[in-house]
Amino acid sequence: MRAVRKRMEAAADRAGRDPGEVKVVAVSKTHPADVLREAIAAGAVPLGENKVQEAEGKISELGRAAAEWHLIGHLQSNKARKAVQLFDVIQTVDSIELAERLERICGDEGRETLRVLVQVDIAGESTKSGIPEEGLPVLIEYLQSCRGLKLEGLMIIPPYFDDPEATRPYFRRLREIRDRIMPGGELSMGMSHDFEVAIEEGATIVRVGTAIFGEREYGVRR
Repeated sequence: MRAVRKRMEAAADRAGRDPGEVKVVAVSKTHPADVLREAIAAGAVPLGENKVQEAEGKISELGRAAAEWHLIGHLQSNKARKAVQLFDVIQTVDSIELAERLERICGDEGRETLRVLVQVDIAGESTKSGIPEEGLPVLIEYLQSCRGLKLEGLMIIPPYFDDPEATRPYFRRLREIRDRIMPGGELSMGMSHDFEVAIEEGATIVRVGTAIFGEREYGVRR
């Protein structure tokens, strides 16, 4: 975790930014609860999970209060109620229909506030989720009218490139969209292989897994 923070600080310095403006979400998918417990002790919170069912077991074992839990994977509508019960933040709202369902469930569950980000699809990849840029205004307008859902910003998963520099245009475009549609909102962008580029382009949240945990279940890198 210390190595990641040093890289973050260097990237922020290159961009003339305060490193304190950037939050790390440690991507804990595929790692068991004992590894997460070690990560929490090392300061790797919040934690990001891709699948509701996998997260449920870990949260049950570690406790809801052990960390700030982020859902960073695609949310199927039939898992929405459980997601509302489990997560502090859902980063992958990508449609009006999903937003309406989450808002309704918040009311059913008596949940006053659920923080959300909108996942945006800039590249038009059929294999990834996200709302197209042209659909953003209507979704954002709806979310800003919600009582339970609190819109905090935008999120992107760009195409994977061996050269992290190739992701820069996607990060820059998301920042431009954010600045136009919701100035001051969060920007969740950048993962282990490209988070430094994302920070240089304005990321306020980076989602880092391998650089913190190593490959799958091989322990926490400090």
